[in-house]
Amino acid sequence: GNFGRPTSHTTDVDRLDLDDLEESDLHTPASANIVERDFQHTAMSILIKNGTVVNHDAEQQADVLVVDGKIKEVAASIEAPAGARVIDAGGKLVMPGGIDTHTHCQLPFMGTVAVDDFYVGTQAGVAGGTTCLIDFVIPQKGQSLLEAYDQWRAWADEKVVADFGLHVAVTWWSEQVAKEMEILVRERGVSSFKMFMAYKGVFMLEDDEMYEAMLVCKRLGALAQVHAENGHLIAKGVEKMLEKGITGPEGHEMARPEEVEAEATWRACVIANRANCPLYVVHVMSKGAADAIREAKNRGWRVFGEPIAAGLGTDGHEMWNKNWRHAAGYVMGPPLRPDATVKEYLMQMLASGTLDCVGTDNCTFCAHQKAMGKDNFAKIPNGVNGIEDRMAVVWTKGVKTGILTRKEFVRATSARGAELFGLYPRKGRIAPGCDADIVIWDGDATRTISAKTHHHAVDFNIFEGLEVAGIATHTISRGVVVWEGGELKTTKGAGKFIPRTPFGPPFDGIDVRDEQRDELKRKVDREPYTGPVFKPGEPTGGAAGASGAAAAA
Repeated sequence: GNFGRPTSHTTDVDRLDLDDLEESDLHTPASANIVERDFQHTAMSILIKNGTVVNHDAEQQADVLVVDGKIKEVAASIEAPAGARVIDAGGKLVMPGGIDTHTHCQLPFMGTVAVDDFYVGTQAGVAGGTTCLIDFVIPQKGQSLLEAYDQWRAWADEKVVADFGLHVAVTWWSEQVAKEMEILVRERGVSSFKMFMAYKGVFMLEDDEMYEAMLVCKRLGALAQVHAENGHLIAKGVEKMLEKGITGPEGHEMARPEEVEAEATWRACVIANRANCPLYVVHVMSKGAADAIREAKNRGWRVFGEPIAAGLGTDGHEMWNKNWRHAAGYVMGPPLRPDATVKEYLMQMLASGTLDCVGTDNCTFCAHQKAMGKDNFAKIPNGVNGIEDRMAVVWTKGVKTGILTRKEFVRATSARGAELFGLYPRKGRIAPGCDADIVIWDGDATRTISAKTHHHAVDFNIFEGLEVAGIATHTISRGVVVWEGGELKTTKGAGKFIPRTPFGPPFDGIDVRDEQRDELKRKVDREPYTGPVFKPGEPTGGAAGASGAAAAA
């Protein structure tokens, strides 16, 4: 189960180095832009001196000693062991490496494949301070979940430069699916399953199927996730827009407005509560959806919510841009909302704990792929970038505005995701015994986001031109420096699949709730009824009615 010490690696590495590329090269898939580099991917001792260690629950001035891929010691002053590399983190923060709870690397979707594969995606991650992705296995309708899982592992294992986990989507329902869910949890290190309420006829489950899937999740101790939009109303909305001759990207948002997301979010909360199954709502994109989660939490229901970098850093008014390519670049589902105040609203919800942790839904498509929908917005592949810029966007829009504290930043970008998805405290914490997935963070340094300089394979960046504060000066994965001084030092395949454990914190007390909710406790013991019983076909008065009438006379 990969829980032992990481092995050392010494391999050649293919690497996408944007500094060595012409600007025009950025408009072709990454595979055309590979530059050979050699790096030694060997876990050595590292001593991080003079930094401020920030966890989700505490900050301290401390040194951090890393040995054999693990954090060995955190203390006020540590002497460097012989042969250790010393990194001076004076004036900087030492934090757990980011955990992106929601990615779609090389996803086959809407007739094409996302261009950020697991190699590019994990490289973009470490460049931005993220050391672990949790991606989604998405089987086709009718496909074996196990077969799809094996395919994703085959794609990822040979490419990842940092660690990853896998959620699995339930895109159809049968007894076979239920049995395979059990195998995935017991034998394959999966502890979360996603259901779609949208993409009618492709991935969507009906309410009764979702309820059955949630009952299985609860029995297995796996966190249920939902993409919450009303798929039936979206289908009608698309028809309506096209009938009106609205074929551009703005039609995407108008076909599936906020209320379509908010209604489905509340419905998912109700269904999960009836199953008494913990629920995680992915990519919360609107005030209405966030409000539904707040109401569910206020009622004591076990619900968690995930905003994404896109929804915290930009908005959907870009879909009304006159330039079709620009507008199409922002098409994702659920849509970014045109209301510019949604960004701050969601960030405040994150600070209050209504929303829990930040993912990206990174699913990238280049111009020629987006152009599949040039005459019909419903054919534009849905997806945006986010893996590399997530941490900086949350820092800039959250910490620098005073909405989030530094500790809340750690909670939102790593610790809470680790807790909910069965990785904590192995990941998401700076403490002895934890994995040495660490980011050294300069919270005051700034950069301007651009597709010309980012480490994605896609030719577009939804945050183009945004100046962000917060830069990873060093990223350490499995005890190895993989990003330093603006340079990737990664090894293809050096990351590992991390099996996740079921029955995590979301399940605390669920058995007590079952006991308290047991309907038998409200059953009434009474004498059986012995009077007349109406039989269909008899006159409505019946014998009893006639005798009653005679008695009355």
